[in-house]
Amino acid sequence: MAKNNLRYLQDNAVDKGRLQISVTNQTGFTPIEGARIRISYTGEPGNILEEVQTDTSGQTATLAVNAPPLEYSMEPSENQPYSQYTVQVEAEGYRPIDISGVAVLPEETALQKVALEPLGQGENVVDNIVIPANTLFGNYPAKIAEAEIKPVTESGEIVLSRVVIPEYIVVHDGAPSDNTANNYYVRYRDYIKNVASSEIYATWPDATLRANILAIMSFTLNRVYTEWYRNKGYEYTITSSTAFDHKFVYGRNIYSNISRIVDEMFQNYLSRPNVRQPILTQYCDGERVTCSGWMTQWGSKYLGDQNYSAIEILRYFYGNDMYINVAEEVSGIPASWPGYDLELGVSGSKVRTIQEQINRIAKNYPAIPTVTVDGVYGPSTKRAIEVFQSVFGLPVSGIVDFPTWYRLSEIYVGVSRIAELR
Repeated sequence: MAKNNLRYLQDNAVDKGRLQISVTNQTGFTPIEGARIRISYTGEPGNILEEVQTDTSGQTATLAVNAPPLEYSMEPSENQPYSQYTVQVEAEGYRPIDISGVAVLPEETALQKVALEPLGQGENVVDNIVIPANTLFGNYPAKIAEAEIKPVTESGEIVLSRVVIPEYIVVHDGAPSDNTANNYYVRYRDYIKNVASSEIYATWPDATLRANILAIMSFTLNRVYTEWYRNKGYEYTITSSTAFDHKFVYGRNIYSNISRIVDEMFQNYLSRPNVRQPILTQYCDGERVTCSGWMTQWGSKYLGDQNYSAIEILRYFYGNDMYINVAEEVSGIPASWPGYDLELGVSGSKVRTIQEQINRIAKNYPAIPTVTVDGVYGPSTKRAIEVFQSVFGLPVSGIVDFPTWYRLSEIYVGVSRIAELR
């Protein structure tokens, strides 16, 4: 496997990917300006490729970096399809951190979020995060088959009467039998983005990404809806073991196109007629592991190449009675999506809501201009939304659409909670 050695990969990184780093304190909602960042190839931390600093929003510029040829991620290959970088971050008053294995795919933007812990008096510690291989490239246990619909009448497993998108889920970072593994509280959308970035390649067709993300979301919401692990006496929602659930990697980078798709679709799940619970949609890679009746990841990729839509891909594997459904409720938000876009010329209480939210967010992110709270969507509100979208990786339209509404809600709730704790 000489082709997989570090020097070979670096010498043959003939394409370009993109990398952007965002730095906050441990709350995740207070950006750190002026954080010093050094970027190197993983395995060569002393060979610094870039040195940059964060702006008032805690972000670096988007950097063009080397990546392997695109074709490495388009079919199963012994060649690693992504470059791996080490990101070293330092900021005054915070513990420095080294993140190794940041994976950059060709033609895609890798987003690395960094949350720094305060530096204790006299402390001299460097935090370390190591991002392992994508599940399509590394060696991980195959999924243990389960029934896709859980029995709900015998043991009273159902706690929820309807499908609700949780604000947080608790991820057990190991197998259920591992009592030493950490439990992480993770926002639902962040969890889905993390898993998708760990288990598929962001270079794949859009419809393939959507089909796989829908399967990941439906599986996760089945665990939430049935209280699967809590009914077995565990204090968490889901595990990071591929044998039982999905691969979650604490602190890993995600990809901008996967992030965008999750923001557009996070209220969806998969269902069958006359079944209330989200379907436990299991899958395998289809190359090293086969799985009759489940979706295969590489198979979904090839169908995407043939212009199948997301639902056509899902029905190809799971059957024609599979449907995309919408959860009735999203937890942890001040107000639900109004059902229409807010844009120039619109007025009313919904506009006033987002104006109040953008002003509160601007206290933490001063690059975002404040606006007059008058309930009228004028040019200044449009400009503030454009800056918000730019800072938080959304398509810059100046329109409060479904993804922007819920991202505003998420950030607003986050910064408001910080203020309450002070």
